[in-house]
Order: sequence, then C-alpha cells, then structure tokens
Amino acid sequence: MSIKHTSLNHGWFYHYRLHTPKAESLCCNDYGPLKCFMEKMLTSCPDHYFQTGPRSSSLRLDVDTRLTKIDGHEVCKLAELGLAHGGYKTAHSNVEVYMLENDANTVAVEVPIWLQEHELETYKALFDCEEPLTGHIDILRIDEENVWIWDYKPAAEKERYAGCQLLFYAIMLSKRTGIPLERFRCGYFDDKTAFVFKPQIDQLKPVLCVKSMVR
Repeated sequence: MSIKHTSLNHGWFYHYRLHTPKAESLCCNDYGPLKCFMEKMLTSCPDHYFQTGPRSSSLRLDVDTRLTKIDGHEVCKLAELGLAHGGYKTAHSNVEVYMLENDANTVAVEVPIWLQEHELETYKALFDCEEPLTGHIDILRIDEENVWIWDYKPAAEKERYAGCQLLFYAIMLSKRTGIPLERFRCGYFDDKTAFVFKPQIDQLKPVLCVKSMVR
C-alpha cells in the first residue's frame, strides 16, 4: 500500500495518512527528519498530550501574519476536484484524501503535532498553562524549497484566526523535526481562494503586547 493510515483518538478520531513513497523522497531534499517524524507518528504518537490542554484550532489570537490572497491557487483547483470526487462524509476528508492520492506534492494529511512549554520562551505568557499545545495539520505539501502547511477552510474568505492556527502549526512542526522555521510556508484555502504567509516568531508580538497590557 502506498498510503499508510492510523486512527488517533484525540478527543475524537483523526485519520492520519502518510503517502510512504512520497515520504521516501524527502531524504533527497534535506527533509529526512520530517520523514522520520511522520513515520514515527504512525505507531508512537504521544496520545496523552492530546487529551487536555490548548488546541491550535481553538486559538483566537490576533497575530500579524501579513496574509497574501491568491485567487485560483493550485490547491483551490485540487479542492474543487476533491469535493466533486466525493466518497467521504465530510468536505475535509474529500479534499485531503484526493490531494494525498492525486497531488505529487501532498505527503500527509491530519499530521499530529504538539509543542511543550519549555520549547517556546513565551509559552506561559501566551497560554497561562504548562500542558502541551496540540493540533493536526490538515495537509502537508513539499516543494523543492519549502515545507507547506495547509488548512482547508470551506469559507476561507471569512476566516479571522486561521493564520494564528497555522503559525503555531509551523512552530510545532519546526520543533518536532528541527527544520528551521524559515523553511516553512503556511496557507489556508477553499475551492476558490487561498491565503498564504511566511511564518515568523515575531508575528506573535502583537498578542504578547496585548496580554502584557491586560496584566
């Protein structure tokens, strides 16, 4: 089988899928640590991290991601094809599995990731807790230069906090793999429009300023 699959009971079931032949090619692009991490998550995900604590998808923080809007991005066309193809109960599953099976750059979907308190200097200031921040990356794509973290949003134009969610996804995956944050790119999309940005730690500064003023 080209695609390996495992169900993760992280509050509800997430279906993590890895396209193993595509993952094998990562060693040729200096992404060997990413390949190792994704393979390990098939059998050794620390499930207890995901039972409590903050989740990236629930964050409501106004980070300064400086979004670029792109109408008709290639991932939008893939979303359109995935939705038309159907086969699954949810739009997310239809888009994710279609891209994993048919897009040469999509390596994995619903990738589990986490960040521990000691891995980010401003963690306690942001979350006021010591439990790990957790999440699941909808779609992980790789090109020759960057690791792309994508989130499918059925109404992308209306999203306010998707950039925050994706920024932390990038930080988490960078910490899990040791790949520098500068090698990551982020985006969210529907079948018409995509919004992309380059993740940077400095994009958290507006949130930290607000929190310090409140205190």
